[in-house]
Amino acid sequence: MCAGNFAKCLGGTLTLLSVIAFTANILLFFPGGKEVDIHHLSEEVWFFGGILGSGLLMLLPANMFLGLKESDCCGCCGTKRCGNRYAMFASILFAVIGFLGAGYSFVISAFSIQKGPKCLMDNNEWGYPFHNGDYLSDEDLWSKCREPKNVISWNLTLFSILLIVAVMQMVVCAIQVVNGLLGTVCIDCQCCGCCRN
Repeated sequence: MCAGNFAKCLGGTLTLLSVIAFTANILLFFPGGKEVDIHHLSEEVWFFGGILGSGLLMLLPANMFLGLKESDCCGCCGTKRCGNRYAMFASILFAVIGFLGAGYSFVISAFSIQKGPKCLMDNNEWGYPFHNGDYLSDEDLWSKCREPKNVISWNLTLFSILLIVAVMQMVVCAIQVVNGLLGTVCIDCQCCGCCRN
C-alpha cells in the first residue's frame, strides 16, 4: 500500500521534529543557558508551544501515520475493502489535529520573536524592553538587556527553531491530508492475501 508506506515516512519525520521542538522548549526554561527565577522567564515559554503544540500533540498523528502500513485492509464492518480506507480517512483527521498543534506553536513562536525576551533592564526592573521587533534589525538595542547574559540570542535562536519546526510540521500534515484523501479514494486492497476470493 503506497499511501500507507508514504504516511509511515511522514510519521517518522513528525516524530523527529517533535523531539526537536520539545527539546527547544525545555531549553527556553534556561535563558542564556542559566537557571533563573521562574518569574523572570518570558511569558511565552509558559504557553508550551514546543512541548504541547509541536511536541506531545504532534505525537498523535505521528503514531497514527507510523501504524498505517500495518493497518488491516480486510475487515471493517464485514466489508473486505474498507479497513485501509477507514485508516486513511482517520489519518486525515489526525493530520488536521497535528496541523492545529503546529499552528499553535507557530503563533506562540512568532509572537515571542516579535516581542523579545524578558530581561533585567537598565532601570533594575524585569520586563520587555523592545517594541514591535525593533531589536531584530538593530543589535545596538540588545544592550538594554543586562541579565540573563545572552538571553536575546538564546530566545531568538530557540523560538526561531520552534517556528521553523512548526512550519515543517504543518507542511508534513498538509501532505498527509492529500495522501490520506488519495488513499481513501484510490486504495485497492486486492493485493492483500486475506482479501482474495
